Amino acid sequence: MNELIIGSHVSFTKDKQLYGCVLESIGYGANAFMFYTGAPQNTNRCNIIRDCTIEAYDMMKANNMDINNVVVHAPYIINLANKANHDFSINFLRQEIDRCRELGVKKIVLHPGSHVGAGIEEGINNISYALKEVLKDKEDIIICLETMAGKGSEVGSKFEEIKQIIDKVDEKDKLMVCLDTCHIQDAGYDVSDFDNLLEQFDKIIGLSYIGCIHINDSKNIKGSHKDRHENIGMGTIGFDNMIKIIYHEKLKGIPKILETPYVTMEDNSKDKMYPPYKFEIEMIEKKQFNDNLINDIREYYR
Repeated sequence: MNELIIGSHVSFTKDKQLYGCVLESIGYGANAFMFYTGAPQNTNRCNIIRDCTIEAYDMMKANNMDINNVVVHAPYIINLANKANHDFSINFLRQEIDRCRELGVKKIVLHPGSHVGAGIEEGINNISYALKEVLKDKEDIIICLETMAGKGSEVGSKFEEIKQIIDKVDEKDKLMVCLDTCHIQDAGYDVSDFDNLLEQFDKIIGLSYIGCIHINDSKNIKGSHKDRHENIGMGTIGFDNMIKIIYHEKLKGIPKILETPYVTMEDNSKDKMYPPYKFEIEMIEKKQFNDNLINDIREYYR
């Protein structure tokens, strides 16, 4: 049986840490999850609490959750594609990897970065140099380069760009790819013909390099380069296409992670935003779209 490995982004809090991540994931009916080890937009980091990690592993074991299906997302402030603050980005990524190793998490998703006017070729060279520096003395870690939407000067919106980065790094066994469904559509790929899309990926990079998948619908049309996630079945990709991707035979055994938008209450107050993941996972497992999704989420958290 092809067990669905599905989860979402969850919160890593100062007091509960990995244990809190596991509890939140179980509440959503998930068997995988992704988290930041601290705020993605700054360098503030709390010390890892060993007791929380031990409790997390005990809880994962009791709920048949595999640590290999747990992913850390590197913070946004790391930009390996531009020379400005390159040393900072390299050193901070090293610190994040050390935190992953302390937690026992082997996969870390990384945005390749933005070249900020230096050009794609220079950006690719900067990324590959940084990855060689970061990975040369690291064991038991895999960096998953995320496919990007092509917003601004982002590197990695084309499979060929990610392939070039991988080719320039000696430690290829420590590199994989995180496919983001919203990003690849916004970058211009036709996700409605996913068989053909995977064939393209296989020819250019290789399916064996897919380490995890971000499952997001999109608010925008193909090729918009805008990177705006939408709830499952409510965007331009659509529910049927999302289900085909999630259950695709060639992607079995790969963690699928939801990063869809939180839902506001009727007054749209930003102070009242709630995660949709429990309900989206239920839809995905049933393979049936819930026409009343938003109202059901609001009612649940009311």
